[in-house]
Amino acid sequence: MAFSQIGSANYAKNANLNKSGVAIEGYDPVAYFTEQKAVEGKKDISITVSGVKYYFSSTEHRDLFKSNPDKYSPQYGGWCAYAMGDSGEKVDIDPKTFKLTNGKLYLFYNKFFNNTRTTWNKNETALRTKADANWEKIIK
Repeated sequence: MAFSQIGSANYAKNANLNKSGVAIEGYDPVAYFTEQKAVEGKKDISITVSGVKYYFSSTEHRDLFKSNPDKYSPQYGGWCAYAMGDSGEKVDIDPKTFKLTNGKLYLFYNKFFNNTRTTWNKNETALRTKADANWEKIIK
């Protein structure tokens, strides 16, 4: 993305947060990059950046995130990347259904036999372009 999504004044009010106000349903955003899997974070290892709280599985991950939140934050505020590209809608995600592309974390809806990552993969470039534009309109 050409702009800092975290730096937007509207980021926090549009981010996908659970009932406790935590991003990625409490999963560690850095673990997707360092371990290539979804790892649950711990309440006592957290940080709030631009009004959004994240949990981490280790203090090292928290410190990595703090040094570069744009690198580790999920795209589109943590909403389903496919839905953002297809219709510009904020659709919930399954934190275990993700993809890393060009150093960015994309999360997807995966419930009721509908894994949107599969559909995303069929037309990723066009969907990502549309999703970037749709998200930029939402948070600007």
